Amino acid sequence: MVGAERFDALSAGLAEGVRARDGLIGLVLLGSASDGASGRRDEWSDHDFFAIVEEGRGAEVRPDLSWLPDRERIVLTAREGEIGFVAVYDDGHVFEFALSEAGELAGAVAGDATVVVDDELGTTSAVIDRARARAESADGFDAENDVRLVLVKLLIGVGRVRRGEVLNGGQFIRQWAVQHLVRAIRGRFAEASGSLRDVIDPVRRFERDHPEWGARIAAALERPAEDGARELFAFTREVLEPGWDAFPSRAADAVAQRLGWVATSPGSSSSRRR
Repeated sequence: MVGAERFDALSAGLAEGVRARDGLIGLVLLGSASDGASGRRDEWSDHDFFAIVEEGRGAEVRPDLSWLPDRERIVLTAREGEIGFVAVYDDGHVFEFALSEAGELAGAVAGDATVVVDDELGTTSAVIDRARARAESADGFDAENDVRLVLVKLLIGVGRVRRGEVLNGGQFIRQWAVQHLVRAIRGRFAEASGSLRDVIDPVRRFERDHPEWGARIAAALERPAEDGARELFAFTREVLEPGWDAFPSRAADAVAQRLGWVATSPGSSSSRRR
């Protein structure tokens, strides 16, 4: 467990390392590492951040991570794509960060963020302003489209499982179907999403806004893949179908028929909506 004092010391060490490393011009602490979200830190909070590289020097700077604080305590580093990195300390604390030029973050999104280091041109602040704007525009859901994708992912996933592709089928069920289900619920019941929701990942803190539904989804995921898929299917109809004309009831009936499942909605009918 990393206490508040060590967490703050690592934040300060990051700022010191960025300022001292030639080629680095900015540092942004993200999520619970930011000042504005410090109140929600707990023993599992990581350091998420952007370290901004001077334009044109990304390839030169990225191989060197010696500027990270307490370098002798780092037990693991790894790359995630071209600009993504992770570092793990001997006490289990995790850094997840992008080490990139400003232009390489053109598609980045950000919620809570604190700019700690910037150049005189405000390059890092401009990156975050754009990332926040993208996050705000993305913080909305097309519930009608998402619920359709729930049905698709469950249908494909169960088919793969029955074919013997349990790992791949499980991805469709436990990952993609659940992501779209959460998005559909957040879109359908937008007023229930609290201010602490994550504007980037709708699954984050879902249980805080919908504790009962979160527990039911989690319980479904603990079951074997097809059993879990059937539970998710029934849950989807129970929660989203009643009183919603846009629910694709006819498609849900077709999925149930194709998979040999009995109808899970008392009012379902193959003659109903698309």
